[in-house]
Amino acid sequence: MSRQRVSAAEGMETSYGFDTVSGREEKQARVDEVFHRVASRYDLMNDLMSGGMHRLWKNAMVAWLAPSRRPGWRFVDVAGGTGDIAMRIVKASGGHARGTVVDINASMLAVGAERAAKKLPGADLAFVEGNAEALDFADASFDAYTIAFGIRNVPRIDKALDEAFRVLRPGGRFLCLEFSEVDLPVLDRVYEEWSFRAIPAIGEAVAKDRASYEYLVESIRRFPNQANFETAIRKAGFERVTHRNLSGGIAAMHSGWKL
Repeated sequence: MSRQRVSAAEGMETSYGFDTVSGREEKQARVDEVFHRVASRYDLMNDLMSGGMHRLWKNAMVAWLAPSRRPGWRFVDVAGGTGDIAMRIVKASGGHARGTVVDINASMLAVGAERAAKKLPGADLAFVEGNAEALDFADASFDAYTIAFGIRNVPRIDKALDEAFRVLRPGGRFLCLEFSEVDLPVLDRVYEEWSFRAIPAIGEAVAKDRASYEYLVESIRRFPNQANFETAIRKAGFERVTHRNLSGGIAAMHSGWKL
């Protein structure tokens, strides 16, 4: 059992929180079970884990993406089952963007489709069950690929990044929002205490599910830091790779272009 961050994306393949599992199939099955359990409380989960800041971070991500208002501009939001990012993108585009939400978890997709029908009736949004490691889309299908708080749960992150590059058109943008490594000396200790002591306890009290919250906290701690994740993005072929820290590095946005 290791509490250290992995130094490369490949290190997450058999990492289920701080535990090591037999392979990516076991990790995927265990992650799926977590998200089946928390699907109806996903926003609550993010509120607990970020102190409500995830809403501001998602807004910052969409602002940095700056969705086009050009008719026919297409994006895919991967691991975005509840539609939180996709609906923000459609709104920011003035309703012009055509979006596809992909998630491996049917429970998450059901929540997202229901919300979108209520909040954005008539929006050009499709909800599709699929695997980030093997997207069922043709090459060069999208102008933008987004993924928020999802890539650390993918067993083979390198494969997911390869797929992101493949489905983007030349000139397309990759944008990822993920919990990351805090870079402020005092904040890092405060956040560590909050993460490992408070969040699982609150998860047990509010959602009656301590184990899921323990996994999610541990998965954040294991994920590659900003520099190492940038290396993985470049390895997939992206250029002009950069990142922006949010709230002292509690989260970070990573950007890359297919040029």
